[in-house]
Amino acid sequence: MKRFNPRDVVTGVAIAGLMLPEGVAYAGIAGLPAGRALAAAIAGALAYVLVGRSRFAVVSPTSSSAAILAASIAGLTTSGLGAATDPAMKAALATALVALVGVIFLGLALFRLGSLSGFISRPVLRGFAFGLALTIIIRQLPSLLGLPAVSGPVWRALGQMAAEAGSINLPSALIGLGALAALLALRRAPQWPGALIVILAGIGLGLAFSLTRWGVALAGPVALTMPSLALPPLALVPRLAQLAAPIALILFAESWGTMRSLALRHGDPLSANRELGALGVANLAAALAQGMPVGAGFSAGSANEAAGASGRMAAFSAGLALLALALFAGPLIARIPEPVLAGVVVAALTHALSPAPIVRLFRMRRDHWIALAAALGVLGLGVLNGMLAAIALSIAHLLYDLAHPSFSQLGRVGDSHDFVDIARHPEAHPIAGVTIWRPNAPLIFANAETVLGSIADKARAAGAPMLVLSLEESHDLDSTAIDALDEFTTSLRARGIRVILARAHDDVREVLAAAGLHDLATSATFSVADAAMQTAGPGRMRFCNDDAP
Repeated sequence: MKRFNPRDVVTGVAIAGLMLPEGVAYAGIAGLPAGRALAAAIAGALAYVLVGRSRFAVVSPTSSSAAILAASIAGLTTSGLGAATDPAMKAALATALVALVGVIFLGLALFRLGSLSGFISRPVLRGFAFGLALTIIIRQLPSLLGLPAVSGPVWRALGQMAAEAGSINLPSALIGLGALAALLALRRAPQWPGALIVILAGIGLGLAFSLTRWGVALAGPVALTMPSLALPPLALVPRLAQLAAPIALILFAESWGTMRSLALRHGDPLSANRELGALGVANLAAALAQGMPVGAGFSAGSANEAAGASGRMAAFSAGLALLALALFAGPLIARIPEPVLAGVVVAALTHALSPAPIVRLFRMRRDHWIALAAALGVLGLGVLNGMLAAIALSIAHLLYDLAHPSFSQLGRVGDSHDFVDIARHPEAHPIAGVTIWRPNAPLIFANAETVLGSIADKARAAGAPMLVLSLEESHDLDSTAIDALDEFTTSLRARGIRVILARAHDDVREVLAAAGLHDLATSATFSVADAAMQTAGPGRMRFCNDDAP
């Protein structure tokens, strides 16, 4: 850690004021006692400081992990364990899931698999964040308005609320909407701890008035309990591991996105593998404390940055301040009106409701359907299944693009050595006696036969005696692509068309030679210009090799 800065202690106390109401609210999302969220936030924040390197990250329960945890535990009720009605079994399942999340993180760090976070594309994350925020906000509306709790998919929950609209509790609605309005207004003064101010006001209301007489629910007792060793049956471990994997995946994607964006903004170095290990240690600590899954949430990290944290001491101070609140302010926390907690959650998630990131994808015409499918998947299939469906769709889209790449015919720009796509550049012209083609994706087993077959058809129709194949996109070739390339050159040679490879990388040349295709390997050029010069003849065209890889 950097040298001690007293300001970090003050920052940490302010961050604790945000972590407290968010933690209590996220415990409600997960259907667990509020004390578990506070225990997880304390243990996670303190443990991360020992291993992690982000000076802004505050590791605590997050809304997405709480929602997925709730969905996972609910899914286990079909196993006949009575998790929905037996608090002890529910607690044991939650603890086991948190521990397995920590083990998964440590395993990924051990094998240095931090790059796996790239398999959750940003469009998936944007759509998932939008759908998740909308899902959580909808599920918080009953607490905000004093309606009975809802269950089931979002569309069913909306139907239940519509049917109960006449039962809105006016005092709860006034308190909840007032808290939400105050939180949104206080965003204009980021130097003030808005969540803490609203929570203190809510506690004041709870102390000054008998809110329960008016039908306003209170948070109730919040107690840190001594850790126990209650665990679910060992036969459930494989199933729990399956459920822990997506929790770990979304936690790392969310945490790494937060850490990386804040670090890049300030030029701080970060290692994905080290942060994986730090999150693993934090989740194991949270499991030992009988807590919830933890990660670096966007709201707490952004608040830490805005408050001017200079090192990890701010997060450490936040953990200690939260511990003091949990130990000595329990009776006051119990007086927080539930509509206020709902308002804190809704306010914290409103930033994720902006459609701007998805609209931008539509403007670019890139990955917009994936982002939209991720959002609709979360809303229609639930948090867990929606996320998995979105990731599967993203990978399927990648595989489809790789299997169906486009290819371009290249032409020469004026008398220069530049060769570009003729379809996109009218000023480019073909060279007499040669056609030049470029696959716009790496040649692999999934696309080599299709792409080369289409190029062969075009070459036969053109009737030029030479074909130049630019392999600038292929840094290497697998065995299927090599066989397809051999068949491609053999079939064209039978028609009197010679094939020359251009922009062939060293690995491509070496594997062609090893496969016995010595003619292709030795005649391959480092540039399209060199290949075209072989057609024009020495002295007729002179090119420099500026387009060599």
